[in-house]
Amino acid sequence: MLTPIDALRLRQRATILHAVRSALHEGGFLEVQPPTLVNGPALEETLEPVRADGRYLHTSPEFALKRVLAAGLPRIYSIVPCFRDEEWGRHHAREFTMLELYFANAGYLDLIPVVEDLVGAAARAVGAAVPTFQRRTVAELFGGDIPGDDDTFFLHWVDRIEPRLTEPTFVLDYPARHAALAEVRGSVSERLEVYLGGLELGNGFSELRDPVELRARFLRSAAHRVALGKVPHPIDEGVIDASAHMPRAAGIAIGVDRLVMALTGEPDIARVQISR
Repeated sequence: MLTPIDALRLRQRATILHAVRSALHEGGFLEVQPPTLVNGPALEETLEPVRADGRYLHTSPEFALKRVLAAGLPRIYSIVPCFRDEEWGRHHAREFTMLELYFANAGYLDLIPVVEDLVGAAARAVGAAVPTFQRRTVAELFGGDIPGDDDTFFLHWVDRIEPRLTEPTFVLDYPARHAALAEVRGSVSERLEVYLGGLELGNGFSELRDPVELRARFLRSAAHRVALGKVPHPIDEGVIDASAHMPRAAGIAIGVDRLVMALTGEPDIARVQISR
């Protein structure tokens, strides 16, 4: 049964979503509806998809939106349920809501003012303070000494760095090996993550447009999953084809539930969703 505080959070959630959609509309973004049931659920080897009827529930609308971007719509977004069969807890749910947006003729740094505007609009809508974001590179956060192996990197990140990201922060320039679907420039990927209220809120890229490199990343991810005894993710041929036709573009995925949590001070993701 919903409690009064749960009902309040749902009202605040609706207000935030309205503000975000209004700001995107004013910015010339077109809302599109991607399919939920897909053949290829993800590239990242750490993502665990939910199987459904021989296919998968999408882990994000990314692949579908990139096909739309390649077809010629330059400013697009979706706000949709997404599904991941991973950890559960106060900050994680198997089903959650994601805002994903893309716009042409832009790189990852161009995402910063867009995100600041969206978060600002959402904050004002619920009477929260508009956050002022700082910018930090991964190299800065590691004191200039980024670990060369991923086990050490992620252990250090989770135990020492992430707990200190309590101020609104854009984290920039991840190592090239952590590019996912981002462009790589020298030793770094053109990738950022945004933190708000101590929560990782979003992950954005200068989007990779090389189909040969994208296929290679799919294959490397599949090989890593096989080595761990996991089923490899099927390759999404549609997004590989789209990457050859996309304009230069930036994109970001933002967790809507976490945005609501950060702006309302709610510590439990279950309290900003309808209980299941």
